[in-house]
Amino acid sequence: MKLIFIYGLPATGKLTVAQELVAITGYKLFHNHLVVDTLLSVFEFGSPEFVELREEFWLSIFDKACRSQLPGLIFTFAPEATVRPEFIGKTIGTVEAAGGEVDFIELTCPLPELKRRMGGLSRLQYKKLTSVPLFEQLHEEGSFDASYMPKPRLSICTSDNQPARAALKIARELDLMPVK
Repeated sequence: MKLIFIYGLPATGKLTVAQELVAITGYKLFHNHLVVDTLLSVFEFGSPEFVELREEFWLSIFDKACRSQLPGLIFTFAPEATVRPEFIGKTIGTVEAAGGEVDFIELTCPLPELKRRMGGLSRLQYKKLTSVPLFEQLHEEGSFDASYMPKPRLSICTSDNQPARAALKIARELDLMPVK
């Protein structure tokens, strides 16, 4: 199985691009808020229980997806301070141990555009960050440090690329275009 691991700051368009990539590839989409929002119904964000269970759920899904012979899975992820850096190594290890591979794709966007997108209605569907002042505070504190992320196979600025175009670039880079 191929795990397409799309990461970037909040509001870079990870889920929107991932949905477009699903339309091209037919892969399943497992975005991080499926687990995050579930855990927030019981635990405080960043609590030890939250952090541990979030990682266990993510890794378990990756493992089961590989073992169920899915051709591919698309995962969205926002590097932030409550994610343990070793999660990335565990992800690679889990997927590779089950015979799969991980491709990291980074989405970027200039800060003024991120802040403009922060209040978008689509962000309200899940418990996504919607407060510009909170984003600014967290960003200044270094909460979105992504230095532990591996070099991406592809980095795309979503202010220059519409979601469908960004997804097409990913599909081409990963040789996932459907045969005509």
